[in-house]
Amino acid sequence: MNIMSMTGFGRGEVTEGSRKVTVELKSVNHRYLDVSIKMPKKLNFFDATIRNLLKEYIQRGKVDIFITYEDNSENNVAVKYHPEVVKEYLQYLNSMSDEFGLDNDIRVSTIARFPEVFTLDDVEIDEEGIWKILEKAIREACEGFVSTRIREGENLRADLIGKLDSMLSVVDFISERSPAIIEEYKATLMGKIAELLGDSKVDENRIATEVTIFADKVCVDEEMVRLRSHIETMKTTLMEGGGIGRKLDFLAQEMNREANTILSKANDLEVSNKGIELKTEIEKIREQIQNIE
Repeated sequence: MNIMSMTGFGRGEVTEGSRKVTVELKSVNHRYLDVSIKMPKKLNFFDATIRNLLKEYIQRGKVDIFITYEDNSENNVAVKYHPEVVKEYLQYLNSMSDEFGLDNDIRVSTIARFPEVFTLDDVEIDEEGIWKILEKAIREACEGFVSTRIREGENLRADLIGKLDSMLSVVDFISERSPAIIEEYKATLMGKIAELLGDSKVDENRIATEVTIFADKVCVDEEMVRLRSHIETMKTTLMEGGGIGRKLDFLAQEMNREANTILSKANDLEVSNKGIELKTEIEKIREQIQNIE
């Protein structure tokens, strides 16, 4: 199964008749799904529907969606003529002319300016027609968006597996080096005691006790087993794919904990250097994991 990066971009454009809708999507990493929609006010009543549609394609990430809508034939208002109002105006004007002996100079241009002769009424919005083209553009943008996320996700998977394999080689080195550290300590200890006692007999039991105490302090066998297990689990999880970001983040935290313990127990320069190398790789992995859905 694919894994997806939380960084992506998609664009959709649909034209039907005089209507044209353009949708652009872009996202960055985020713990949850956080959607910000910028669109014309007249489309605001589609807000909840758009958010539900996006959930079909996106689980996590900070997503910005930009929507533009054009309709060359569209008029937001319609002019309405009210002849009954004109009729009343004319009756009163004619009465005024007769009653006061005034010239009846009524013109169409004059009476057209009278209140309520013409009114502007809002045109009913074709919600179904607009949503049909809007949904098509959004899905087109989402499909391109998902494709870019999958492509970037596959790059992340390959890079992470390479880093994990590198970590396994470090674990192998530390595991092989650990027994030699004990033997070297024992040889150094016996050399110092022999130097101090000269020809006197060395107490083998005391030497064994000291070596055992030292071994307990520097032994990282359990940490190596757990660290190797976390690395293998992470590799398996990456190959399984899906929405694995949170699980990978947890595994990386556990790996870092084991690496810290290994470094704190290190009593050997080579092991210390390898412990630092482990922590460096784990930190790189943690940064990359933040961008996986």
